[in-house]
Amino acid sequence: MRTARGGKGEAMDSPRVLVVNAGSSSLKLTLLDHDDRTLAERELPASRAAFDPGELRDALAGALGEADAVAHRIVHGGSRFREAALIDAEVEAALRELVELAPLHQPKSLAALDAVSAALPHIPAVACFDTAFHATLPAAASTYAIPAAWRKRWSARRFGFHGLSHAWVARRAPALAGVAERELRIVSCHLGAGASVCAIAGGRSIDTTMGFTPLEGLVMATRSGSVDPGLLLWLLERAGLSERELSDALEHESGLLALAGSPDMRTVLERAEIGDANAALALEVYLHRLRAAIAAMAASLGGLDVLAFTGGVGERAARIRALAADRLEFLGIALDRESNERAQPDADLSAPSASVRTLVIRAREDLEMASQARRLLAGEHVRKRRGSL
Repeated sequence: MRTARGGKGEAMDSPRVLVVNAGSSSLKLTLLDHDDRTLAERELPASRAAFDPGELRDALAGALGEADAVAHRIVHGGSRFREAALIDAEVEAALRELVELAPLHQPKSLAALDAVSAALPHIPAVACFDTAFHATLPAAASTYAIPAAWRKRWSARRFGFHGLSHAWVARRAPALAGVAERELRIVSCHLGAGASVCAIAGGRSIDTTMGFTPLEGLVMATRSGSVDPGLLLWLLERAGLSERELSDALEHESGLLALAGSPDMRTVLERAEIGDANAALALEVYLHRLRAAIAAMAASLGGLDVLAFTGGVGERAARIRALAADRLEFLGIALDRESNERAQPDADLSAPSASVRTLVIRAREDLEMASQARRLLAGEHVRKRRGSL
C-alpha cells in the first residue's frame, strides 16, 4: 500500500517537481525547479501504456531523480476530485474505481503512477486532474436531460476535459492582457489531436465542449466529436455494428482521419490548398464546429474579452486561427494578419480595431501541475507543523 510522505522537510516549501504526463504513445517526464525552469526532461516510448522499466529507472536515476515531489496528470477525477489530491492508498483506490468512466485514458495514467512510484517510493506524489477545473460548471452546463436514475446511478453528467490546459490559459491570459483575472471573460480553444473549447469567467470554468467523455464536442484528429445519438442507436440496432466496432470507429477512425484521410492538420491544410476536395470538406467541417463552439461559449459568458488559442494546432496553425476568426467579427474578434502569421507563443494577434483580444498561448500543463502540487504540499506542510505544536 502506497503512503504519501514528505521526507524532504523544508523542501516542501519550494519543491522541485517532476511532472509526469502519460500520453497514448509516450511518457513525458519534466523536472521543474522552484522558478518553473526546466532542469531536465525525457520522453519515453510507452506502447499501450507499457513502459520499459530499465529505461524509466535510468531516466529517474539521473537529474530527473532529484525531484522533491511528483505531479501526475490524471485524466478523470469523477465527481469526487475537484482539486489536486495527495496520493495515498485511499486516493489510489478511488482512482482505480474511476477506470470505468475513462477506460481508454485512466489506465495509462495509473500505469505511469505505478512505474514512477516504484522507482521513487519515498517522494510525495500529487494527482492533478483534467476534469477538476470544470468542477465549477453550473448545473445548467453540466446536466444531461436524461432520466434522473441514470444521472444518479452512473454519475452521468458533463465532466469536461483538458482542464489543466484551460486552467493555465485562465492564469496566463490575464498576465498577457494586463487585466485582473476576475475581470476577464475568456474563451479558451485547446486545439490538438484532442480539442475542446472552454468558457472562463473570473478564472473559473463555466462551460466547455467535452462532456461525459472526451468524445463530445469538436471534430478532432481521429475522434468524431458530437454525433446524433439516434445515428449511433441506428448503427447498433439496424446496421449490425457491435459496441466494440462503434467505439473503435468513433475514437480512432473518425474526425479528420475519416474526412481527409489524415489525422494531421498540417497535411489537411496542404491538401486543401492544392484543391483536394476531401481535405477541403474536412477543413470546413472542423471550422464550422469550432466557430459555433466559440460563439456558444461567448454566449455562456454573456460577452467576450479574450479569445485564446493553445495546443499543437492552436499554437502552430496560423491559417486555422485566421479561418476560425473569420465570420466572428460580430463578437469583436479581428486578427492582425502579419501578427498572426509570425506569432510565436505567447503573443497578441489582435487587430487594432478589435474589441476582443486574441492571444496564442503555449500549452503548459506542466507549469499548471507543478503549481497545483506546490500549493497542496505547502498546505500539507503547514498542517503538519501546526499539528506538532
